[in-house]
Amino acid sequence: MTPQPARRSEQSRRAILAAALALLTEQGYAAVTIEAIAARAGVGKQTIYRWWRGKGAVILDALTDNLPDVLALPDTGDLRADLRQVLRATVAEFADPQLSATTRAITIETLTDEELADQARDRLLRPQLDMVRARLAAARDAGQVRPDAPLDQVVELLFGPLYHRWLLRNGPLTDDYADGIVDLVVAAVTPAGNR
Repeated sequence: MTPQPARRSEQSRRAILAAALALLTEQGYAAVTIEAIAARAGVGKQTIYRWWRGKGAVILDALTDNLPDVLALPDTGDLRADLRQVLRATVAEFADPQLSATTRAITIETLTDEELADQARDRLLRPQLDMVRARLAAARDAGQVRPDAPLDQVVELLFGPLYHRWLLRNGPLTDDYADGIVDLVVAAVTPAGNR
């Protein structure tokens, strides 16, 4: 039987990502090292460094490996309810101590690693923002959002306060807070005749 390098490479890649997630769950981001990932996965450190630049890139791949390529926000016809659902889900993610700690650690690494920042934005943040933008575009087409509303800015108005409060810890992140953001944004973008 001839060796299949591609199959072995995929098995190693999967083992590395699984090891990274297991260690992340057991020890937290700060305690995870490339050495520990390699030992858990049964590969050499050089194998990891051949595919990834460092720990942040491995963890990012592990977190995003099984995410769907395209996310879609359900369209119930009620823009306010749909936006509340996604902002409340974001609040719940930030309330999860382990997920929040990992997100904070990756955020810190992105401040000094532009390539990791680009990857985190494109693979973690952008799909969610695009999903909400698509829902807003559908609402605009249905006459529920002003035709002149700048949708990219509307998305930032929805998520910006959540990220600000989470990052600076300057207040509690609650469903009521998320609902309040949605109410303010929906009021700002609703056509005058629909208010």
